[in-house]
Parts: sequence; C-alpha cells; structure tokens
Amino acid sequence: MKHVSATAPVLRPSDALTGALTLADVRAAAARIAGAVVHTPTMHSITLSQITGAEIWLKFENLQFTAAYKERGALNALLLLDQERRQRGVIAASAGNHSQGLSYHGTRLGVPVTIVMPRTTPTVKVMQTESVGGKVVLEGETFDEAYAHARKLEQELGLTFVHPFDDPDVAAGAGTVALEMLEDTPDLDCIVTPIGGGGLISGMSTVARALKPEMMVYGVQAALFPSMYDKIKGANLPCGGDTLAEGIAVKYPGEFTARVIAERVDDIFLVEEGSLEKAVSLLLQIEKTVVEGAGAAGLAAILAHPEKFAGRKIGLVLCGGNIDTRLLANVLLRDLARSGRLARLRITLQDRPGSLYKVMKEFDQHNVNIIEIYHQRIFTNLPAKGLITDIECEARDREQLDALVKALRKSGYVVNPVELD
Repeated sequence: MKHVSATAPVLRPSDALTGALTLADVRAAAARIAGAVVHTPTMHSITLSQITGAEIWLKFENLQFTAAYKERGALNALLLLDQERRQRGVIAASAGNHSQGLSYHGTRLGVPVTIVMPRTTPTVKVMQTESVGGKVVLEGETFDEAYAHARKLEQELGLTFVHPFDDPDVAAGAGTVALEMLEDTPDLDCIVTPIGGGGLISGMSTVARALKPEMMVYGVQAALFPSMYDKIKGANLPCGGDTLAEGIAVKYPGEFTARVIAERVDDIFLVEEGSLEKAVSLLLQIEKTVVEGAGAAGLAAILAHPEKFAGRKIGLVLCGGNIDTRLLANVLLRDLARSGRLARLRITLQDRPGSLYKVMKEFDQHNVNIIEIYHQRIFTNLPAKGLITDIECEARDREQLDALVKALRKSGYVVNPVELD
C-alpha cells in the first residue's frame, strides 16, 4: 500500500495470506478465548444507513466487560504462556484499554500483572486498572519513558512483556472481532477499522482477505496522529496533539503490524476532530451507545467521505467505550452548538435601564430559551456607556436561531454569534 493516493486501490500480492499471521491463527485464538470474552452483537443501523447512504452494521465491542476489544488479544497472549511464565507474571506499558484487558484477565487466570503508566496518567485510569487487579507503576512523564521502564522491569524481574499491538498473538486475538462479524453478517463487502498501532486491523484484515478476498478493507486514523499513514505511504505529516481519539493516538506504530497492513489493507483515511465529535454524538443519540473517540473513527470516516462508501454494506467496529464523562458532555454540547440548537450570541447594548429587557422580549417572541447571561462592562473597547452581553440560548433548530438573529439586527442591535473552531 506504499505511496498510493487516497483514492487509488492497493494491488495486493498473491502471497498476501502467508507470513506471521494467518486465518488459522485467528481461528485458534477464537477457540482459545471462547466463553471468556463476550460474543458481541453485530447490528444493522437503519438511521445511520439513511444518513450515510451506505448499509451500516455495527459491532458493539464497547459491550465487553472492560468496554473494549483489547481483552481479546490480551487474553490470547496470556493463554499461550507456559506455566513458568504465568507464575512469574506479565508486564505492559499502557494507560488505556490494553492495561484494563490484561489486568482483568490476568487476575482471573491468576497471572500477576504489572502496568507501567506515565505519571501524567489521569487518576481515573489508574483506578480503573487497579480495580480489575493490575499493579500500577507510575514512571516517566511520557508514554515512551513508561515503555522504556516497563522493558527494564521485564529484564530485571523476569516478567513477560505483552505488547498492546505489535505482537502476532495479540493481533490474532483482535482478529476474532472480524471472525464473529462475518459469521453474523456474511454479506458485508467492506470493513472500516480504527488504526492506532495496527493490531486490530492486522487481525481483521487477515480474516477478511482469507474469507472474502474482494472485500474492501479500510483503516482510519485521527488526522493529528497519522503515524501508520506516514509509515505506509512514505508521508511525513506531523504527529501529535490533543485528539478525542486518544485510544489510537500512537506516535510509533508497530513494525509487524505495518507489514500486515501494507499487504492486506486497501487504504487509510485521516479524520479531523470535528468528524470524530460528530460520530461520537450520533452513536449516542441514534444508537444509545457510549463510544470513545477511537471507537467512533470508522463512522467518522464514512461521514467525512460519503461518496467513497455509498451503496456498500459496511461493518464498523465500535472498538471501545471508555470515555471520560465530562469529555462526553463537552462533545454532546459542542455538537448541539454546531447544529444550531445551542448558541452564544454576543450583543452590543447601551448601558441603560430596560436595555436587556427589550432584548429578552425578542427571545420570548421567537420562543428561544435563555440558559445564561454574561455582562461585560469593563474589559471592552466600547464607550464607557456601552456593554457587551453574551447570551447562551437553546433553539429548536438553526432556522429558529437565524430568525432570532435577523430580528435582533432589524431592531438595531449588533449581534455576533460566537462560533466554535
């Protein structure tokens, strides 16, 4: 898949199913982990299909016990350990879903689990990992420093390192997602899968190429973290930033997974933060399911490029549901603002009795609900007798809001909606 355009299909080598990861590996992993992970449902979304112009089928991996598909690969790797290594224990560097999946199943199997996290890791993630039995070691300011410390402890303590993605056994476990999806919905002709380090799509593409060679397989990365995109396409896009999809915010993708992706994936899409926010919001509003930013990346790509997916029968993996509740609230409110249902209007008034009352009458006449009012008299470049009022309000839709703004301006007010970036 090297040096291809965003629209050009990849010519797959004839020996694409040879190598370190095969369908047999994934099937063996499925048999190994059966009964210990949830066979999550694959369900058709009528409304998302109408919105996108494609047939959308959702695989609800956010219904796993730790709310993410990562359990599959972690468990498969644990079950392949011999008794001596089980007794010594395993170690990983992760502040995300891998740490919880490994800790949960390690504890269940009686395998000691140590997770090294950066000191900057939010307390809630530390507590979640500890709550399912993991021993957390905080070291370093960045993930790279935590990773280096984990590899050091691996040697010093004789532990087995379980990589979150760049490991054939972990990828084989992840591939069981596609095995279940195609068993439940065999006529899918396309899958769209998030990419961080590449473990999930490596496993899923291996299954797709073996069972349905002509199926289109697409990966998705956050535009702020195009690490695998860069590696596969020989690009040099900047990598870093504060993305909603922190679960796929990987600066250094896997070497093993990159080889699999180059052989078996048709293309990689990059999605902007606004598309990720919209996808998270739609999944909650329409499907009533909580999905983290990484889990919504597949839908985000389809929303951003509907012409590329029109008419296809697409499988999407909702790969995780671990999103901070305050962040989720912000995402939902920002989506309401973008749709015109919430707004902040900045209105210039004269500082006289009754000025605000007259403005309120316009809101009342247009049946627009006022949520909050902010007055600003001092820090403004207006004359001393002027003031700026920011009014946060709630409308039925953008048309109702636009009618209010038009009426205010007709009455002589200077009105400027405060736009989101």
